[in-house]
Amino acid sequence: MLKIAGFLVVIGCVLGGFLLSKGHIAALWHPTEILIIGGAAFGAFLVANNLSTVKKVFAKIPAVLFSHRFGKPFYLDVLGVLYEILNKSRREGMMSIEADIEAPAESPIFSKYPAILKDKHMTEFICDYLRIMSSGNMAPHELEALFDVEISSLTEELQGPAHAVTRVSDALPGFGIVAAVLGIVITMGVLGEAENAEIGEKVATALVGTFLGILAAYGFVGPFAAAMEHEATEEANTYEAIKMCLVASAQGLPPALAVEFGRKALLPEHRPSFTELEESVKGR
Repeated sequence: MLKIAGFLVVIGCVLGGFLLSKGHIAALWHPTEILIIGGAAFGAFLVANNLSTVKKVFAKIPAVLFSHRFGKPFYLDVLGVLYEILNKSRREGMMSIEADIEAPAESPIFSKYPAILKDKHMTEFICDYLRIMSSGNMAPHELEALFDVEISSLTEELQGPAHAVTRVSDALPGFGIVAAVLGIVITMGVLGEAENAEIGEKVATALVGTFLGILAAYGFVGPFAAAMEHEATEEANTYEAIKMCLVASAQGLPPALAVEFGRKALLPEHRPSFTELEESVKGR
């Protein structure tokens, strides 16, 4: 909701300042300018990206606007499920978690953490590396190298939608100028035929195109792209924390210490404290 509030502040301050300067809101309403700018930007967006990226961008919109998944409760769930699965494997052997990692939706451990199960990619990520660890044929440094390779490609994939929207933001002022130039062309076509008032109106319409392109870029699309990038960074950081937990466990550290390695890898903003993690695990 903070994003919605921010957009409302942008709209309120821009239009409020315009009204206080004795401007008329109707003078800014030109659907044809919006069509030119918005349509051209959307078309360029489709050309520049594959279908997968387009789908991811639209899927991210409600998540970025209305929720913030990567907070302390989610991190406690991630560390909690790792602690329980590692604790079970340490007490009963790696083969004891085979049923949990082959069918996580039916696992008593994973079932305690619906937020993790809901993220199918993260659940699959955890289970894949637990399978590798259960094979017993990979040294900890080899496991860490494999983690690094996958997390590097995963981070690039997560940042893809944000970069796609950033490119649209960078192009919007240019499309605003395109709309303005077209407006000037129309104005030049009626010189000598129209009254001064009509010419002034057409020039104003052309300038509105520049205004809308710049406002959309720096007031809406650009900040939204930055929010998407921030969320992608937090998601990649969560995978980094999972890596730290599992590598520490592969090196022989007990589960309580392994999840502490993961906790320390989390970004400080929403990182749970040692006591909060301990109480969460005991509560489960």
